[in-house]
Amino acid sequence: MRPLVLAFFLVCSCLNINAQTKTERPKLMVGLMVDQMRWDYLYKYANRYGADGFKRLLREGFTCENTYIPYAQTVTACGHASVYTGSVPAINDIIGNDWYSREKKRMIYCVEDESVKLVGSQKPQPMSPKNLSVTTMCDELRIATNYKAKVIGIAIKDRGGILPAGHAANAAYWYEGSSGNWISSSYYMNDLPGWVNSFNKRKVPDSLYKNDWNTMYPVNTYTLSDEDDKIYEGKFSNESKPVFPHKISDFSGKDYEVISSTPYGNTMTLEFAKQAIVAEGLGADDITDFLALSLSSPDYVGHKYGPNSIEVEDTYLRLDKELASFFKFLDEKFGKNYTVFLTADHGVAQSPAYSRLNKLPGGVWNPTTSTAVKNTINNFGLKNFIENISNYQVFLNRFAIDSAKLRFSEVKSFFINELNKEDAVHYAFDNEKINEASLPFEVKEKFIKGFQPNMSGDIQVIMKSGYYPWASEGTGATHGAWYPYDAHIPFVLMGWGIKPGALYRNVNMSDIAPTICSLLHIQMPSGNVGNAVGEAIGKY
Repeated sequence: MRPLVLAFFLVCSCLNINAQTKTERPKLMVGLMVDQMRWDYLYKYANRYGADGFKRLLREGFTCENTYIPYAQTVTACGHASVYTGSVPAINDIIGNDWYSREKKRMIYCVEDESVKLVGSQKPQPMSPKNLSVTTMCDELRIATNYKAKVIGIAIKDRGGILPAGHAANAAYWYEGSSGNWISSSYYMNDLPGWVNSFNKRKVPDSLYKNDWNTMYPVNTYTLSDEDDKIYEGKFSNESKPVFPHKISDFSGKDYEVISSTPYGNTMTLEFAKQAIVAEGLGADDITDFLALSLSSPDYVGHKYGPNSIEVEDTYLRLDKELASFFKFLDEKFGKNYTVFLTADHGVAQSPAYSRLNKLPGGVWNPTTSTAVKNTINNFGLKNFIENISNYQVFLNRFAIDSAKLRFSEVKSFFINELNKEDAVHYAFDNEKINEASLPFEVKEKFIKGFQPNMSGDIQVIMKSGYYPWASEGTGATHGAWYPYDAHIPFVLMGWGIKPGALYRNVNMSDIAPTICSLLHIQMPSGNVGNAVGEAIGKY
């Protein structure tokens, strides 16, 4: 009997060792990015939030209250790429939503790829993560599990679905406004899955359009927003004034783009995400899967109406309820065995007209018709000395300058000096001499992290607080500057492996990926420059 007893204990010991050494991970990791969500939106409307949306995240989760974007280009593509790579534009090569190519003499879109084709669409607009030069945390999860983990990216915006999911994703889906369908790319698949085709056949936008868009509560109770019908608000094509109710039912069966600029875009995206979880079996086995989900509609609404509009407030009150419903869905499906983090790709500034009306700093500046341009033309007698202006950078026309037998350095230096005389310009400097720029280190570092020598322009222009390079004051609002209104974002984690709490020291956007990778016990992305927020990780 003794040999049998010994064998029994040996087997039990081996089983116990295996149990102790098994890598612990949640069944599902959900990355939730809210496009154009400033950090203060967590609290500004909190008195009207329910208990199970944003408040649940703050109550049960861990919040990093001072999370900042560490580079200058606070735009969608850079934000999505940097959150998931733990990197910055100088390293991951996503230096804007698009950027100018001297070689091709045109703008390059961040996810364009001529080697593939769209799936589910007849349009010749191929997309893939080709331009992203490093891995994402989703890629690293795929590698760590020998590609058994499933990774899916979802967003109304193509770049919001593609860049987070990374190179090795099983799929990325985005919304095509011209058809009202969710589509993908041959980079991932040859045909759309049956469940996506079934979802598209439901014509979800039409079912949401019929509700029109009215406020959830009486419009006069939206006291944290400016009054309805302000000069800085945009409007839909069927409206004479930008006021509630917005009769979007007029667009049913006609214009599927409109849903993106309403809270119903969030509704549709989250419903599509739920279908993806069920149909693709995300979190259905012992191998952790990753859903990289981005909600694009807050950005469209914010651009159209501005951050102090009733439309933005109503969008966030509705999103709060949507998140509560989504978390309940995850609870019912996974219990306590999922983790979610919420963050944003960027914030937003005040509308220039709002700033003017309220005596705040800010305004617009037209770089192409500026005094700086006129004076440079007059001084050198060369009208076409600028090749391109984009992403707050100027590409000088080297060929035209050389052909006129002018010294390139002299033209550049003169133009920089003229730019620095502009009332709306805080500081302009030579990108080749970025280390010599007369800026506080904390600010200079943001431009260094956003500079890519082979892709960036000759001159960097920093606008004064509240100013943006628009041709006219116009309507709506935008983002893209280093200032806190564009760069201070939420970062909240909740669920498996996360202990409740709050952190008030400064955290960078690039710290998000290494935090998630530490939680999942996987390698950091290949371009990672961030540091894990270890304070957020608790017992499993």
